[in-house]
Amino acid sequence: MAENAKWYVIHTYSGYENKVATNIEKSVENRSLQDLIPEVRVPTETVTEIKDNKKREVERKIFPGYVLVKMVLTDDSWYVVRNTRGVTGFVGPASKPVPLTDEEVEALGVEVKQIEVNYAVGNIVAIVDGPLEGFTGVVEELDLDKNKVKVVVSMFGRETPVELELDQAQLEN
Repeated sequence: MAENAKWYVIHTYSGYENKVATNIEKSVENRSLQDLIPEVRVPTETVTEIKDNKKREVERKIFPGYVLVKMVLTDDSWYVVRNTRGVTGFVGPASKPVPLTDEEVEALGVEVKQIEVNYAVGNIVAIVDGPLEGFTGVVEELDLDKNKVKVVVSMFGRETPVELELDQAQLEN
């Protein structure tokens, strides 16, 4: 059942995001609804603030007033989320929950997709997507955390390093 779960956005009172997320998680645990609501997130980013000439790392909410909930939409799951203190409603027309598309989830960086890479530095790869599709090159460096690969492509008799996403290249057969 949990594999059918989609991400929904709920609106909360500003400043209550963490409390709402915690309360939803408690309700899920108390009612054993882990199958229906596997995950609750308050997207944050770490930023460096300079205050009084002092640098410090601060965690800031990316979407103040919103919480992301991965859930299978049923009457029960809707009821639990909707009746959590601090929740003002789901984001969607007439507060009917509308799930985020896979593209939106990816763009928000909510779920990090692990890309399996079958090549390594020094391998010859074929570029399978993007403006250089059809070219081949040698892998110069891999950055799995940033989902990037640097490939040196020979174009017009010149060696040109290009940066691609990991899934834009694959091992040459």
